[in-house]
Amino acid sequence: MHHFFTEPSQICETEIFIEGSDFNHMKNVLRMKQGEKVGISDGQGTDYTCEVERFEEGAAVLHILSSEKSYSELSSRIVLFQGLPKGDKMELIIQKAVELGVWEVVPVSTRRAVVKLDDKKAAKKVQRWNSIALGAAKQSGRSLVPEVKPVMGFAEALEYARELDITLIPYEMAEGMEKTKEMISSIRSGQSIGVFIGPEGGFDEEEVEKAQDMGAFPITLGKRILRTETAGLTVLSILMFHLEQ
Repeated sequence: MHHFFTEPSQICETEIFIEGSDFNHMKNVLRMKQGEKVGISDGQGTDYTCEVERFEEGAAVLHILSSEKSYSELSSRIVLFQGLPKGDKMELIIQKAVELGVWEVVPVSTRRAVVKLDDKKAAKKVQRWNSIALGAAKQSGRSLVPEVKPVMGFAEALEYARELDITLIPYEMAEGMEKTKEMISSIRSGQSIGVFIGPEGGFDEEEVEKAQDMGAFPITLGKRILRTETAGLTVLSILMFHLEQ
């Protein structure tokens, strides 16, 4: 069953209206027929099972068969603070992070990041990245679309993370797997979590010190050095396994 998102304003008592690119995809790409079932999420935690009722000028009209609270979301909000990687790696990171249950992705410009984006390029990238997040949310059956925030500097990202209950920062110099396991085990359902991941060159020591001063907890991911596109997904996988209910 195909899955789409819509705004609550497009939902009536018994019908849902789908417009724009999703309408075109339903009608002209998927060539959906009357009576065909489709899943709809309102982005606020409710999922609907519908069937195609009719196609109007510029809109697909769906009849609501049933609705229920979504159970596809983790109990905790996880924010991935990803140091800007080279090439198209960010697209892969966002796609997989959304599949693993991330709540938000914050691209971070760090000291050792090779990629430097001016405001115009950054805005265009963020638009593209949010499109990737939408596609991944549809594919993985999420009930909401995680937002990719505008690119932040490291200090701005740390300030943003202050509102979270727990902040983790994998660091190659961190020691003690037992301490890492204890930290992960102590995270409770419902707590908000930030995960800081460095770019290809890793974090500068001063950046790690500033993160720790803010309250971030350094963790180790083992004896091997993980690529930037692997490290964040590893932490998200561990957290998903720990928090999934």
